[in-house]
Amino acid sequence: MIIKLKNGATFNSITDNSKQCNKTTAFILTHQNRNYIDSVTCKVITPADCLDILGIKKSIKIIGVTGTNGKTTTAAAIYSILLDLDKKVAFQGTRGYFVNEERRGEKSLTTPPILQTIANLKDAQSDGCEYFIMEVSSHAIKQKRIEGLEFYLKIFTNITQDHLDYHGNIDSYVSVKSSFFDDETLKLINKDDKKIRFNKKNCVTYGVENPSTYKVVAYTLKDGTSAVLQKIDKTYNFYSPLHGLFNIYNILAALSAVDMLQIVPLKETCKAIENFAGVEGRMEIVSSKPLVIVDFAHTPDGMDKVFDAFKDRDIIVVFGAGGDRDRDKREKMGNIANKYAKKIVLTSDNPRGENPNLIIKDIAVGIKNTDSLYIEVDRKEAIKYALHVRCDHEIVLILGKGDETYQEFKEKKIPFDDRNIVRELLKIQSF
Repeated sequence: MIIKLKNGATFNSITDNSKQCNKTTAFILTHQNRNYIDSVTCKVITPADCLDILGIKKSIKIIGVTGTNGKTTTAAAIYSILLDLDKKVAFQGTRGYFVNEERRGEKSLTTPPILQTIANLKDAQSDGCEYFIMEVSSHAIKQKRIEGLEFYLKIFTNITQDHLDYHGNIDSYVSVKSSFFDDETLKLINKDDKKIRFNKKNCVTYGVENPSTYKVVAYTLKDGTSAVLQKIDKTYNFYSPLHGLFNIYNILAALSAVDMLQIVPLKETCKAIENFAGVEGRMEIVSSKPLVIVDFAHTPDGMDKVFDAFKDRDIIVVFGAGGDRDRDKREKMGNIANKYAKKIVLTSDNPRGENPNLIIKDIAVGIKNTDSLYIEVDRKEAIKYALHVRCDHEIVLILGKGDETYQEFKEKKIPFDDRNIVRELLKIQSF
């Protein structure tokens, strides 16, 4: 891509593609394109140089959120609170790129290439944004897709098993995540997660179980979340319509982060969180009668957290696992479903280059109660079956894809949205 400059001293634009180089275009040298440096004849700059030229470092506070689960909800909650506090703010992540409630970019990588992030920062800067909230993936950390960025605040949610197909093993995955917190940047760490390693300088903590700077000391999960937050010797009440203990962590992280920005008293921040209704595809209620919920959970821990939110209910679950990804988690996902669900429907997720029947077979190894198991490779038919066999007191959880609008096979992507399938089958009008 190319970034146009209003007044470059020796060049008028910046590119990360060596083929686009010329006398008026500078080449931004990154970890990902450095193999092409020999073919570059124009001026070469670093991402840090680019940020300096655009004056971004001094004008916008960048807040980065990383962790296995909760990145999107936590980042979106911070974005929502800041908007409610009349701040100009941008948000970049799995859901796309947004500026002051306006969508500016569609869904793509959780963390895009560095020049795209810089372009988004420049765009946000031109709209007067004071804050830029971004999700930071483990892939982006390892591939240095955040090089040159100076974060005002770094936030850690949690670490559980995921992306081991890429990182190799959990120790390597933890090491990559921990490297994000090596420096002396202001950071906010989940005190209840014991895997992460971090530089203790400029570190603030939050938690539910362990002593921390921001701690939830009491809560109820009936009809949403009501909780009491303690900061040092003062307590504050907050309510959220979101369900589940895991969302208490997400909300707490967001409240703590905004409080660390020192914009308004914490009491006002706690009031603002009431307006955050959550993120599409994350514990999204598609139908109330019958109760059907769609969630992105695609790891053993993610599934466990969703199930735990409804542990007092009889559950029918529909799920699969992604192809060409960590096979080790599949049996564990089956085991979690076996633990919580009354009826289990195994189906396709995004099989990619793998045979979906073999993926299902891997999951089924973890399911001991086969009387409760039904297998249907066609995901639409699987959802249809779950809705058909559901009794009045049971809820249907459809897991793994959330707000994705496609299914990915080896040769193609086909349009597919769990939520639209449910609405079609139940004849529910979507607004």
